[in-house]
Formats: sequence, C-alpha cells, structure tokens
Amino acid sequence: MSKHFVLIHGAWHGGWCWQGVISALEQAGHTAEAPTLPGHSPGDDRSQITFASYVDAIAQTLQGQTGPVVLVGHSSGGFLLQAAAPKAPEKIEKLIFLNALVLPDGVAQFDLVPPEAAQGMTAAAQASPDNSVPVIEDFVRHALMAGELEAAQDALLSRLTPQPLALFTTKVSTAAFSQLTLPRAVVFCQDDASLPPGAYLGMAQGLGEFDLVQIAGSHEALFTQPQAVAQALIAAAG
Repeated sequence: MSKHFVLIHGAWHGGWCWQGVISALEQAGHTAEAPTLPGHSPGDDRSQITFASYVDAIAQTLQGQTGPVVLVGHSSGGFLLQAAAPKAPEKIEKLIFLNALVLPDGVAQFDLVPPEAAQGMTAAAQASPDNSVPVIEDFVRHALMAGELEAAQDALLSRLTPQPLALFTTKVSTAAFSQLTLPRAVVFCQDDASLPPGAYLGMAQGLGEFDLVQIAGSHEALFTQPQAVAQALIAAAG
C-alpha cells in the first residue's frame, strides 16, 4: 500500500538533504515531500526565527495533507516532531525518528551537550549578525560524516546553512506528545559518531513502545546512502 512521507530535516540542513531518499521512495511506489524549514533557504532572515517558527511550519504542512502521513524527523527534527505532532495528530499515520534527538519535557538540545560546546556555539551565534550558529566544518567531517568520503563531505558542506540559535536553546514542552497514542518507530544508522555510543537509542526509550530498524551508515546516511535509508523508512512505516 502506497504511503505519503513527510520528511523533516535537522539543524543546518534543508529539505534538499532528502532528495535522494524521496527519489528512492518514489521508485518504490510511495510519495514524499521534504519542506525546508524557516531560516534555511537562501535569503531568509534568520534573525527572526524562533522555535515556534519551526513548529508552526511543520503543523501547517501537516494540516495541508489530504490524509494521514508518515512523519519522519532526522537529528534535531526528532524533538521538532515531539513539539509539532500534537498540533495535528489526525494527520499522522506513524512517527519515525531517524538518528533523532528525543527530549524529556522541559529540556533543550544544549542541555544534553558538553557545556563548553554549548557555550562556544552560543558565543559564535551572538557574534553573528543574525544570532545563528555557523557551520562547523570539523564537526561535520569528523562527527556527522565520520568515515564518509571527502567528496561527500564537501558536497554536504557546500549546502549547509547557519543555524538559528533558538533551535538549540529552547526548552521543549513534550507533555502533550507523551499523551499521544500514535504508533512510532526508530531507524538507527549504526555508524553514527555524532553522539557517544548508545545515546540515540537511549533517548529513544523516552518514546515508549516503538519499532526498531537498524542499518549501517553515518549520521548523514540520508544524504550519502539514500536508497538504504528509504528502504529502512518503508520497513519502519509497516
């Protein structure tokens, strides 16, 4: 049975990072879309972006659907799903978290990273003209894309954009999400070096019961191995 996937990107990315996955999903008989969130398109005024900007954009995308969709969040997109799903639960068939951050109620992403890293990125954002964290090349090459070919790293780096700070510093309310009974799944790329071993699956325990699909690949497997990620999403969607 054909499904429609709505794919939500994480920090520094845009809807473009899902292009290969969308092609693979379509080849398998499904449909998909990947909105670029506010502040992530060329020319956007990043200084005006708040956490609510992201949540409202996802909610509007959901509310515009003709039927229930499979909603997928990658990386920071995980807690954006937690915040947005309660705004249109009737439009969601299943939630899938792809190497995604799942936050407890009242916690921000920066609460979970080493204080020196959070302080450094906050200082960099405050020094920028639009309160955005610049792309950190070393982090992309050696954490997000550890083990990937340099050419692939270069290709991703050429597309990433500065990240409005609010995504990282806003304490997320997940109480409404915890009351949802929507089915959920986790797709985990096992070679992800962006967090310590066990961190992603540890956070996923906060989802309650979920289906688990594991594949090889880095944090950026959606960009470098889109066919494998698409097949994992299809399996996770059921």
